[in-house]
Amino acid sequence: MRLRLSQSEVAQLAGSGWVEDRIEFTPARSLRYRLESGDSERVAADFTADCIRVMLPRAAARHWVQSDETGIEGSSATLKIFVEKDFQCLHRDSPEDADSFPNPRGKVTG
Repeated sequence: MRLRLSQSEVAQLAGSGWVEDRIEFTPARSLRYRLESGDSERVAADFTADCIRVMLPRAAARHWVQSDETGIEGSSATLKIFVEKDFQCLHRDSPEDADSFPNPRGKVTG
């Protein structure tokens, strides 16, 4: 599982300790996913009541938010978990990139 967070989502995680979103399949059916930092000893995930919940150790999350590190990874049973900062696309400008992190590789032109 890979979760990519925008700058505002990373700021929310830093401030409140959690960020959540949802994918709506129909008005009556959606899948929520929530990322939170807390007392977990390792990166872990569970799935309950149509919600994927990913937990990060508080110290690891704090370090990731405040550093230039691009991601945190771990595993939970048979699931590999990647939580990453979402970077701007190198090959095109996109309105979707407005809240993305500047790409450390810079822009590709031409």
